[in-house]
Amino acid sequence: MDHIRGLTDFLRDNPTQYHVTASQARTLEKEGFVRLSESEKWDLHSGGKYYVTRNGSAMMAFRMPGSMPRGFMVMASHTDFPYLKIKPGGEITTPEGYKKLNVEVYGSAIYYSWLDRPLSVAGRIYVRTADGTRMMLVNVPRDLALIPSVPIHMNREINSGVRFDPQKDLLPLWGIGESETLTDVVAAEAGVRAEDILSMELCLYNRTPPVRWGASGEFLSAQKLDDSECAYCSLAGFLESTPSSSSIAIHALFDNEEVGSATKQGAASTLLRDTLERISISLGADKEDMLVMLSNSFMLSADNAHGVNPNHPELSDPVNRPVPGGGVVIKFAGSQRYATDGTSEALFRLLCEKGDVKSQIFTNRSDLPGGSTLGNISSLHAAMMTADVGIAQLAMHSTYETCAVSDVGEMIKLATALFSSSVEKDPEGGLILK
Repeated sequence: MDHIRGLTDFLRDNPTQYHVTASQARTLEKEGFVRLSESEKWDLHSGGKYYVTRNGSAMMAFRMPGSMPRGFMVMASHTDFPYLKIKPGGEITTPEGYKKLNVEVYGSAIYYSWLDRPLSVAGRIYVRTADGTRMMLVNVPRDLALIPSVPIHMNREINSGVRFDPQKDLLPLWGIGESETLTDVVAAEAGVRAEDILSMELCLYNRTPPVRWGASGEFLSAQKLDDSECAYCSLAGFLESTPSSSSIAIHALFDNEEVGSATKQGAASTLLRDTLERISISLGADKEDMLVMLSNSFMLSADNAHGVNPNHPELSDPVNRPVPGGGVVIKFAGSQRYATDGTSEALFRLLCEKGDVKSQIFTNRSDLPGGSTLGNISSLHAAMMTADVGIAQLAMHSTYETCAVSDVGEMIKLATALFSSSVEKDPEGGLILK
């Protein structure tokens, strides 16, 4: 129950990837972790606890071992989610006097889920200082905008299916007449002068708070369960785990998964590899030592999975049909968009036994190809055994998604088991999990 309260607070209080990363950084610092900078040399000590961020939206956290480890145990999640991104100069005034925001869609959003909901603005701004700039997170904590539907009286075919034009149908209304400008609203919230704001990276988010519901309170609905839920569970397991003397645990967060990960802070970047290399250097390891460690490393790519829709079960695979409350999902794809193979599945099964974790399987229908995620992309720079896992949810990529309360604890148990373990290959191709 503590973790459910913690998760709902986390989802409510951190509306963007920048807030998610900053929140987890604060949690780590309370636990004694020291912040590192990529622009400085790292001075790492045995038993030390550290984290590093990139772009304010990606993170690597780790503990240093007392001796040379066999490898790394990694859990990777992503901080971003589909949203409406405000364009530069993003204000539009209509001839009728309406004030709207000019937005574009980030990621594969379900358009209609954004209509008729209270929205607000959050993100980060860069402010002029005497010496240069200062970055500030902003979140306007009030219902600020809404995208009104066209009434059925003006579109009698609306219940027969609507094709949305995001440039026309998804522009939020936020004022009429002599309203304040967006820059003025943001500046007032940040406590700075509007003329000192040099740049803004802002998005709209759903203000509907997380809610627990169901006949027995078994469901949780909120914005961006995909993938802030896994990010929360990963950090919880990381902090609750007993570090193995034979491995280095890495809590990893990437940004931009929803748009392909091909950014400096995405899974296709060098962030994970750079971190592992700098840790290896501090241990006195050479390049071959690091390659050996990578061979004895394991990653759980944690990104939520599709549960069977109660009204459209025909859209799911006829056999592998995960449901909310059924435990952690392990994902497979012949296309290799999911990185799970026989080796990583076996390790996943052993971790589930170790942590007493319930599990279930997801595969796409053969005629409905799914999307890719973090595991196979990150392996382009840091190849290691990888399994794709997640929590079964409904309405993925809606602005209000649903999962089962019980699966939160199962994912935390899996993360705890991972971060408390080490793995080693034997000469015959088998695996040793400790």
